[in-house]
Amino acid sequence: MPKSKRNKLVTLSKTKKRGKEQKESLVKSVRDCLDEYSSLYIFSFENMRNTKFKEFKERLKTSSRFFLGGNKVLQIALGKTDAEEQKEGLHQASELIHGFCGLFFTNLPKSEVLKEFQEFEEVDFARTGSVATETVELKEGPLEQFTHDMEPFLRKQGMPVRLNRGVVELVADYTVCTEGQNVSPEASRILVFIFTCGLVVYFHLSTVQILP
Repeated sequence: MPKSKRNKLVTLSKTKKRGKEQKESLVKSVRDCLDEYSSLYIFSFENMRNTKFKEFKERLKTSSRFFLGGNKVLQIALGKTDAEEQKEGLHQASELIHGFCGLFFTNLPKSEVLKEFQEFEEVDFARTGSVATETVELKEGPLEQFTHDMEPFLRKQGMPVRLNRGVVELVADYTVCTEGQNVSPEASRILVFIFTCGLVVYFHLSTVQILP
């Protein structure tokens, strides 16, 4: 029996691609800011955390605006050559856009901007692949920061633990991570629960250049 032409598979999860529209919108927004703000900075960042970055943007939202996006898109927005630049000298800023960076438009004076960027540093949990800023060691004995029901989880992460009268106990000294080495997935999970031990990742922004 021939198949009915009405029997067609329809993918319900199909969504419309908006990549080009989003890029064009970003370019337009950047170019609009060239007339709205007095200064443009190129900034770089390390260990980006969205929540921390939102806090920083919130502090400066009345006088400034940040842009993150594909480096090539940001370069196009400013202009990659003399002929393409939207304002004189912007192609020089375009050349600085590489690695982890973004655009910062503001009406604040230079001294205040540098002060904000230099002073903003937030503490956050270390994540997998981060470089440990210090060695974290746990000594043999009871681990009061862990509840009894976490014993199976800790054992799964490679820690030599056992339950002793309902208390999680470390049966031997254990090094969670070592300074200068990358944090393993297991170590990052453990560190969430021993934040007071001091292994943290510092998030900061650093100004590369200002173009008035």
